[in-house]
Amino acid sequence: MKRRAIRDEALFFERNPERLRRQGFQLPPLDAPAVDPATILPQNALRSELPDYPDLTEMEIVQHFHRLSQLNYAVDEGLYPLGSCTMKYNPRINEQTARLVGLAAAHPLQPVEQVQGCLRLIWELEQALIAITGMAGVTLQPAAGAHGELAGILMIRKALEARGDARDVVLVPDSAHGTNPATAAFAGYETIELASGDDGTVDLEELDRLMTDRVAGIMLTVPNTLGVFEHRIVEISKLVHDRGGLIYMDGANLNAFAGRALPGLMGADAMHINLHKTFSTPHGGGGPGAGPVVVSEALVPHLPVPRVVKAGERFTLVEDDAASIGAMRGFYGNFLILVRALTYIRSLGSDGLRQMSDVAVLYANLIRRRLANAYHLPYDSPTLHEVVFDDTRQTANDVHNTDIAKRLLDYGFHPPTMSFPLIVHGALMIEPTESVSPDEIDIFCDAMLAIAKEAGENPEFVRTAPHDTPVSRVDEVRAARKLKVRWTAD
Repeated sequence: MKRRAIRDEALFFERNPERLRRQGFQLPPLDAPAVDPATILPQNALRSELPDYPDLTEMEIVQHFHRLSQLNYAVDEGLYPLGSCTMKYNPRINEQTARLVGLAAAHPLQPVEQVQGCLRLIWELEQALIAITGMAGVTLQPAAGAHGELAGILMIRKALEARGDARDVVLVPDSAHGTNPATAAFAGYETIELASGDDGTVDLEELDRLMTDRVAGIMLTVPNTLGVFEHRIVEISKLVHDRGGLIYMDGANLNAFAGRALPGLMGADAMHINLHKTFSTPHGGGGPGAGPVVVSEALVPHLPVPRVVKAGERFTLVEDDAASIGAMRGFYGNFLILVRALTYIRSLGSDGLRQMSDVAVLYANLIRRRLANAYHLPYDSPTLHEVVFDDTRQTANDVHNTDIAKRLLDYGFHPPTMSFPLIVHGALMIEPTESVSPDEIDIFCDAMLAIAKEAGENPEFVRTAPHDTPVSRVDEVRAARKLKVRWTAD
């Protein structure tokens, strides 16, 4: 059941602890006039002596970094079950398209006459996202989901101010992504938490009570972070709209219903789309990313600039617009990420996108069914693309979700999302995506079931996991508070 052997890898300093001096290649004498560095560099930029680095051969260095790369888990290696993050496979055709010279070599400062193909590609992706969501307009500028949230909230603020009805409160359900309240606060709003009902969805009575004339809108994750669809979304939108507010829909979980339902028909006014989650572009590592925002007719006038405009068969950029919220970043956006997303959409087509979401939901429900007798399900509402268990059954033996996650490393899997959403204590949030095979789902479930059995029969073994990784259990509190990112001799 364990899928890979993980070897230890010593640090450079441990590979040559005696600091033995080696010489692999000697440069010829300098044939240019010698220059005193002190005459061209400030004193604080000069190194007084060469650090006591270990001498290693080129082959040793290559092997070292290659082995380190093998210690990291990646979407190319197997199921990456992080819930809410949607870590799906990045198809290689996306990379091939993004490397086409005419796209990869384009420069954002080139005149529009020279980049008509690039502008057309941007425009076609915009049209595709509008069709997929049933919205009226879109901006591709934002560099990530949270950046897209900010763009959407700023457009909502601009629209309310334009009609002379500026407000100062945003409602955020307790099942929302953590970036939602942070985004609203960053945009200058007070945030008020909106409680969930017993089924894990928004409590309409609570919404009715809180929806006053101070409320600019609600930031609603659909499906929410429990993997549960807000089945009263149309009623929620009507209530908010009738009282002058707007609907911000967090589209991080669009992977659950792309091709099946339209946010535009649900009443959304703005929704960001994580291209790395739904449309398979690279994820993590600080970027580059993309978080386009689709909007309703009410927000179209306030879209960021520059905007791509089609006139006949030609394309241009609108740089200035008094009604716009302005630019959200330099240039237009992370262009090659947009190329990858359009490649994925074109590869699948409308039927393929529908199948994508169908399989994602199917896999999540397979996991739910297989693990339901081993792990506690805090909400019994229907599951879409992800399922949230908790550690209630394991805590009877003093085994907690973190212990389960550490033990899962020994079985060759990256752990699920831990302790989120916050309304579920000891949460284990699992999202398989549609990328993997049913066999991979079975292997993962087998591992989770084995750990549940171990937690009952040998809880100490689970509490002290991992056992087969180069680094055993670490003090995570100390690691967070006393971060050490470089080697020292002491």
